[in-house]
Amino acid sequence: MFTSIDNFLNKITMYRLVLYYVIGLLIAAFILSVFGLMPFGPISLLYSTILITLLCWLANTISSWIFKVPTNVESVYITALILALIISPIKTPDVAYFGFIIWAAVLSQASKYILAIYRKHIFNPVAFSVAVTALVINQSASWWVGTAALLPFVVIGGFLLIRKMRRWDLMLSFFIVALGTFIALDFLAGFPVGPATQKFLLSSPLFFFAFVMLSEPLTTPPTRGLQIAYGALVGALFVPQAHVGSFFFTPELALLAGNIFSYAVSPKKKLLLTFKEKVLIGPNMYNFIFTPDTKLSFRAGQYLEWTVGHDHPDNRGNRRYFTIASSPTESEIIMGVKFYEPASSYKQTMLAMQPGEQILSGQLAGDFTLPKDKKEKSVFIAGGIGITPFRSMVKYLIDSDDPRDITLLYSNKNVSEIAYADIFDTAVKVFGMKAIYTITDTASVPADWKGQVGPITAEMIAAKIPDFKQRVFYISGPHGMVTAFETILVKMGVHKNKIKTDFFPGFV
Repeated sequence: MFTSIDNFLNKITMYRLVLYYVIGLLIAAFILSVFGLMPFGPISLLYSTILITLLCWLANTISSWIFKVPTNVESVYITALILALIISPIKTPDVAYFGFIIWAAVLSQASKYILAIYRKHIFNPVAFSVAVTALVINQSASWWVGTAALLPFVVIGGFLLIRKMRRWDLMLSFFIVALGTFIALDFLAGFPVGPATQKFLLSSPLFFFAFVMLSEPLTTPPTRGLQIAYGALVGALFVPQAHVGSFFFTPELALLAGNIFSYAVSPKKKLLLTFKEKVLIGPNMYNFIFTPDTKLSFRAGQYLEWTVGHDHPDNRGNRRYFTIASSPTESEIIMGVKFYEPASSYKQTMLAMQPGEQILSGQLAGDFTLPKDKKEKSVFIAGGIGITPFRSMVKYLIDSDDPRDITLLYSNKNVSEIAYADIFDTAVKVFGMKAIYTITDTASVPADWKGQVGPITAEMIAAKIPDFKQRVFYISGPHGMVTAFETILVKMGVHKNKIKTDFFPGFV
């Protein structure tokens, strides 16, 4: 079952999945309203949704034109539909209501451009817009999506989102702290805990907020530890009893407080990258080389979100996450990409890029980095283009004169697919890294091949790395390969905390 789910999730980008999710919730709410299970009618919901979407599209189009920044249609629709899910549908024509949704739409789109430093916006657009309207014009979001009737749809779809993004630690820290704080405050106040807690779980925006608002990548911290702290902070402020004096927090204010924390601990800018050239490094594999408009400070092995604007994107969208293949010691930014047939509209656009064209990149993140303890022994296991983070790490170690005890196990179908061998062979000579290449297509093995033949197995690992239980394992490649090796290593007796996997949201 989970394999089928993962296969589906790997064929769609995170942003497109979020878009489908919020559309699905609105469809479910529409059907429920037909049967009288929602506090509004289907026509009211349809009317409000269309109106909010049109207003957001118009506000974004104008903002994009004023600030000369490319627009992202997916982002516009996601923001609009989230607003439709938290602002109560109109029941009767009302000037105050129209003023509310106009301001909410304008603020949600304009904040992406105005409240942005070095092209990086600070606040979740939806949270910012409804917080401002509540404080300025006294019109608040009802968060009507938090109803018992919609809860099954919210939870099932939310599970798919978090499984796609692998943000379990963030979710758990938020839920544990939010629920714990809610129960503790009610208990201390002398209220019966059971009924109130049940209502908090079933009839509040708790789950929708966590799955959609809290997990937004643009305003989430870059590493696991910071994400856990972020989830805990927002969870503590999310509960309805949270207040400072007479000032009570709302869901949107709790998230804005978290956004401030996230901005303080995260990279502060997006990069404008100028395309220099693409270099063939193997069959259907290229290095895309870019010149950044400013120096990027990062740790070898981290990833970026790359936005390649193009008309009529397919269901994988125009934003993608790729590991940075270059080292922090190099002035240019390198992205290593493998092309498969049929290529997505994103990759087709990449292949057609000409020198001088520019793209945006941001959301630097990732914990798949070298051990802080330089004496820690490591094993790098890579399949295909999953070698890119190891290219970054090894090049960094060479340039920094930082020798480490590393064994690389690199699996490919044939010899021609081995990428970055020049870097790894240099590391073998410079600081004694052990590089083991293996070919899985036995029919293609050349007569003079001195490497291994066949897939990487437990037996190969044990034979080539006798002290494997004393090492930290780094695994990078297709999702199926990564999970398979996790299972193999655990069965071999490697502790789970000594296994690190390369993952970034939206990997396709």
